[in-house]
Amino acid sequence: MAIRIDTQKEIIFGSSDPNVSRVLSNKEKNGELRKIAPRIYTSNLIDNPENIVRRNLMEILAYRYPNALISHRSAKEMRPTPSGDFFLTSSTTRRVTDLPGIILNFAKGPQAIAKDIPFMGMHISGEFRYMLENMQVSRKSGDESRVLPIEVIETKLEQLLLTGGEDRLNEYRDELREVANELGMTNEFAKINNIISALLSTHDAEALSTESAKARATGSPFDAKRVELFEILFDTIKDRYFVIRNNRNTDEESFRLFSFFESYFSNYIEGTEFDIEEAKEIVDSGIPMPRRDEDSHDILGTFKILSNRAEMMRTPTSPDELFSILSHRHTVLLEGRPHMSPGVFKMRNNRAGQTEFVDFQLVKGTLSQGFKYYSALTDPFAKAIFMMFMISEVHPFNDGNGRIARVMMNAEFVRADQSRIIVPTVFREDYILALRKLTRHKDPLAYINVMTKLHLFSDNLYGTDFTELKNYLATCNAYDEPSQAKLQIIDRTIL
Repeated sequence: MAIRIDTQKEIIFGSSDPNVSRVLSNKEKNGELRKIAPRIYTSNLIDNPENIVRRNLMEILAYRYPNALISHRSAKEMRPTPSGDFFLTSSTTRRVTDLPGIILNFAKGPQAIAKDIPFMGMHISGEFRYMLENMQVSRKSGDESRVLPIEVIETKLEQLLLTGGEDRLNEYRDELREVANELGMTNEFAKINNIISALLSTHDAEALSTESAKARATGSPFDAKRVELFEILFDTIKDRYFVIRNNRNTDEESFRLFSFFESYFSNYIEGTEFDIEEAKEIVDSGIPMPRRDEDSHDILGTFKILSNRAEMMRTPTSPDELFSILSHRHTVLLEGRPHMSPGVFKMRNNRAGQTEFVDFQLVKGTLSQGFKYYSALTDPFAKAIFMMFMISEVHPFNDGNGRIARVMMNAEFVRADQSRIIVPTVFREDYILALRKLTRHKDPLAYINVMTKLHLFSDNLYGTDFTELKNYLATCNAYDEPSQAKLQIIDRTIL
């Protein structure tokens, strides 16, 4: 019977059957297959052997080492490190280098236990086992190390505490202890137990390595990923020169008119949509529109803050003062929506689309960390756009976060006697996309450019003539939807 080799497969393994071996050898001689490692062939005659091995590594391991255990960092990452190292546990310690681009590092250790994971005839270290394995000492560092950076372990434990509380972390510790006793890994358990105890504030926080974990242990936990974004924005703007645009609305009447338009557009962005004349009537009369009581109060509350020059001169000098100012302004902003807990930091998590904002337990800690960068900035424009991004990114309240973020930004401009910023309806998508690019891609340049453009645009919004200013905004396409028009910046001079 003829031996058939399935050359549709990218990887073909040798056999103890001499007939199969003969067929494989002939196909190699005929150029139908090529040998890339002992007893391993490929039908792919084009691609680099290293790439072929990498994408078929699990199949190769299952063929060669059916009783091995994928362990240490490889149990979590399930791929070779950038240096090509992959880590397994078996009955002997050895290093295998005959696979192109891959170094297999075998450590001698206990065989698989019930809590390890069956996989293609092999096993993968279960979560408790690999957490303990990564507490071992490695003679190598970086990508060649068999253990993950300690920050990865701390972050995992910190997330458990955040999502499940102390009870869940204590349960996790008990499960780790059980597995450690079964595997004889009591030294490793002692190390991870020190980390858990520090996170629970029953052990010295010096046992921890990450700033986030240390902050949690001392009672001020924060969102490390958001703080990284704050640092990126800070580094980009701290030494940058921004154009000074002096405030042109220096009298009370013009200040109030700008505040009206700011309130109108800031609410429109968030879905509170009124005709401009309707909004003006609400503000002038102080009387909500029939059947739109809450929406009307949104306009009134926002305007009440923005038109108060004394209030808008207040900027924070400490994290506690930041919390106080935020709470007060939010109370006024949402006074018409008592069910949204005005002035109270959120007690549950919130999100927008695919963006999950800072966990409610981390709000104050994350704002406190961000405040360090804010307080180190000196340029008013830099401080303003940093403050706006920080509040927007944390989303500290159940509702009204975008509006309060823009209020906090413009207070920085009022304090510095510079022009404030309005985000017109037509520019809503550019504004939101720029924020999203910084949040998701760690790229602050679009955000900086958008805010710079808005500052230039808003510098033209001055004077006391409502009709003239309303018509000017129409000429700039300010009221149009983003799909209908583009923002036009037209230099404006009042004779």
